[in-house]
Amino acid sequence: MAGLKEKYTKEITPKLMETQRYHNIMEVPRLEKVVVSIGLGEAITNAKALEGAEKDIPIITGQKPIITRSRKSIANFKLREGMPIGMKVTLRRERMYDFVERLVNVVLPRIREFHGIPRNSFDGRGNYTLGFKEQTIFPEIEYDKIDKVRGLEITIVTTAKTDEDGRLLLEMMGMPFSKD
Repeated sequence: MAGLKEKYTKEITPKLMETQRYHNIMEVPRLEKVVVSIGLGEAITNAKALEGAEKDIPIITGQKPIITRSRKSIANFKLREGMPIGMKVTLRRERMYDFVERLVNVVLPRIREFHGIPRNSFDGRGNYTLGFKEQTIFPEIEYDKIDKVRGLEITIVTTAKTDEDGRLLLEMMGMPFSKD
């Protein structure tokens, strides 16, 4: 089976150039990066929450996460500037293509009663964000070995200039959008 990167260069790029009337191959939208992040609001009171997430993200992505810290102090949340509140990983090049291929072919089909991902989660510039309520939908995560079920967010950043171009690119890559 050819990888997603080969499929992009051999099939998707020529088809996009033809259907969207791009004049230059550099105009054709492509994936730029994929950001996988976990917000850990509970880390304010429980320092152990970071350790559990720090074990899960490398299993899912194959890359060590960085800790995200708060930018401002918010008294109502007992949050001070510089406190750790999440983790993220930025995937590029081969790891990015491998992750998106695994997401489309393995992870999304595992979701119960799955009718496609929402079409309206684009940001206006062709980037797509997808949220999951639990990390256990990834087959690499063993349910018995996790300390807590956590949600995570996946942002797929493209070079597309519009949401329609980004949607078309992701559809051609196999992303199963809902029909409605």
